[in-house]
Amino acid sequence: MDAFAFIIHPIDPKRDVSRKFPLLGRILTERQIDFFSTFFPPVYISEVEGIVSQATGKQIKGWLLACPYTPRRMLELPEQTVYRKITQTGRLAEKLGAQILGLGAFTSVVGDAGLTIARRLDIPVTTGDSYTVAIAVQSIYRAAEMLEISMPNATAAVVGASGAIGRVCAELLAEDVGRLLLIGRDAETLEELRGRLKVRARAELVTSTDMSVLSEAQLILTVTSAVHQVIQPEHLQPGSVVCDVARPRDVSAMLAASRNDILVIDGGMVDVPGPVDFHFNFGFPPGKAYACMAETIALALEGHFEDYTLGKEISRQKVDEITSIAEKHGFRLSGFRSFEKEVTLEQIEAVRARAKAARRSKTR
Repeated sequence: MDAFAFIIHPIDPKRDVSRKFPLLGRILTERQIDFFSTFFPPVYISEVEGIVSQATGKQIKGWLLACPYTPRRMLELPEQTVYRKITQTGRLAEKLGAQILGLGAFTSVVGDAGLTIARRLDIPVTTGDSYTVAIAVQSIYRAAEMLEISMPNATAAVVGASGAIGRVCAELLAEDVGRLLLIGRDAETLEELRGRLKVRARAELVTSTDMSVLSEAQLILTVTSAVHQVIQPEHLQPGSVVCDVARPRDVSAMLAASRNDILVIDGGMVDVPGPVDFHFNFGFPPGKAYACMAETIALALEGHFEDYTLGKEISRQKVDEITSIAEKHGFRLSGFRSFEKEVTLEQIEAVRARAKAARRSKTR
């Protein structure tokens, strides 16, 4: 039976360590978890069963493995030290019999975004970022439809537009919205991106290094690799949609709670085909996975055992290809989640109503 492995790691240290080691999660502080993670070996989390292709009936299995470093630890430690730990986790995948390895969360962005890890391992590697792009953009489109936002007339924004995921998200959105804000830290890189996109873009393209321009956008896709939240309540207009693909998050739960007239959704939740059981709670309902994880699984179902999405460049062609592969086998954009909880139709309706009320009071 073909098989895959996927690497996760603690993002919210106490919560995530508690999911596998309840006692350690309870007694250790975040800083202690950061420190001890340096010496902890890779962790076998669970075996994944029940994945079945809708197109071919093929069944595969997989494993969830944990690289023990937190995001903060990955940024503090020398790059080569982080590479070694991720490579050790990959070696565990090889021993288990995996034929492809997916890199989750910060393990996919550290250093050269998987290139070094792929060179050091005997099995192919993917970051899953191509399908992450596809699902993030699909999420924005569906949310816009539900909140009655007209894509051709909308102003959209990509925060982290100069990053690997941000660039392709911007390329896709530029074909459908009226105006697109490209936001990042480096003005020169953003201008280069604008020059590249304007050849095919339908949208008016605007670059900015100032987050305050977000107040002009109804649709926001945020994909930075920042360790701390970058979007603040004053940045957002009533009725706007924020799709947060970043892990750690770019939007805080406090922000979402303080602004009940906006819709904050987690980017990248996907229905996995078959009666799948991950045998581990990573914060999603049964049968659902992150888009990056879904890319790894879809490639295994396809029997595509070659390096896939790696490095700081993601091609539009790869995004289109993995979307086609995933849809063929039965992967679908799932319902919305926000801070690991389901977003109900009632909540969306309430956001729409509050946004309309806020806009009415502004015009009086």
